[in-house]
Amino acid sequence: MRLWIDDLRPAPEGWRWAKTSREAIAILEAQPADAVSFDHDLGRDRDGDDTTRAVVLWMCEHDRWPPTVHVHTANPVGREWLVGMARRYGPGVTHRA
Repeated sequence: MRLWIDDLRPAPEGWRWAKTSREAIAILEAQPADAVSFDHDLGRDRDGDDTTRAVVLWMCEHDRWPPTVHVHTANPVGREWLVGMARRYGPGVTHRA
């Protein structure tokens, strides 16, 4: 399973689409991913601003990194954080769109 996390851009064909961090974590709890592609900013949820930082922190805490990590966010600060975390705690980043 390949997981695309983005609130606005539709998932490419063959990818499962999560629009919130809660949805992404629920998917990852139920099924391991072969690849994850991260947007950073996911709009607002019931707790305020939602980002994929919660997903990355969950992956770190549960050691549930997929072999392939992509970052497709347009947010330069968010990109730096996501790439840094994947390099430090996960497999690194294979693609930065």
